[in-house]
Amino acid sequence: MHTTFKAAILSLTLATPLSAQAEDFNIAFLAASSQNGFNQAIYDGIKEAASGYDNVSTQIFDGEFSATAQFSQVEDIVAGGKFDAIIITPNDTVGIATALEDAVKAGVKVGTTLFPVGPELTEMEPQVPGLTVTVASTPVVGATAQANAVVDYCADKDPCKVVVLIGQLVFPFDNVRNDTYKEILGEHDNIEIVATGEGNYSPQDSMIAMQDILQANRDIDVVLSNADQHLMGAEVAIADAGLDMSQIYTLGGGLNQIAVDAIKAGTWTGTLAQFPKSMGAAALDAMVDALNGETPPTWIDEYSLRETPKIITKEWLDENPDFEPEWQG
Repeated sequence: MHTTFKAAILSLTLATPLSAQAEDFNIAFLAASSQNGFNQAIYDGIKEAASGYDNVSTQIFDGEFSATAQFSQVEDIVAGGKFDAIIITPNDTVGIATALEDAVKAGVKVGTTLFPVGPELTEMEPQVPGLTVTVASTPVVGATAQANAVVDYCADKDPCKVVVLIGQLVFPFDNVRNDTYKEILGEHDNIEIVATGEGNYSPQDSMIAMQDILQANRDIDVVLSNADQHLMGAEVAIADAGLDMSQIYTLGGGLNQIAVDAIKAGTWTGTLAQFPKSMGAAALDAMVDALNGETPPTWIDEYSLRETPKIITKEWLDENPDFEPEWQG
């Protein structure tokens, strides 16, 4: 018995240090802006996925919609040595590449959400050597679906006057979206883009932009935007101008709760489906796999994460009454 007891003690003594050696992982999320609801939802997905592990901690950093701020954050994280991995929603998909390449060289795992990192926004495979995963789809896919929906609506209208509200044309991804809109709509002689405004992903900025546009263009048929926040601001401006939002074809992007409610009520026409929580969760799981020495996929298509049409309409929501969006707006 004495020998058996000693063996049991020895076994416990050996097992305890091995358990204590389980490595903790610190993962930083570099939001394009932590004040932005879509980015907050990505982080909600990251936190939710992290809660499924015993050894994963996360922290969000506010990129302030500034390429410079985000570049400095990457440099500070690499110099600080606290974090094992970075998940980033990039503000400057091209300029941030150098900093992220240095992070990879320093042994920090790097993943990106919403957009790829590198000069080619339509290339989903890693353009930064050693980048772990891209959870995104090319901006062309969503913009094409939106533009084609506008073409269908405008088929029997001549002229069909379109207002475009985009985020910021200084952002490469918004340029790609805007160029896609212009290319597809420009193939139809009956469609005229009468104005393009920048909403900066802010209802307030979007309201001001739409007010300016309506001063010269009250007769509009379509408001096409890449962000639901832009339609929120446009709705106020349209109402203030004495126009009926429900009589204008309005298409946003992002699929937040406000958009779902407005589409169900018939105030907005539709929006582009996106799932930020699912993107964040998929990125977190991929980074943990990589830190554990496994090999996650280098690209996870955003549109593979949930099964919905790309353009969400009232008809689809009526057919799917239990559908819940992933962010509030």
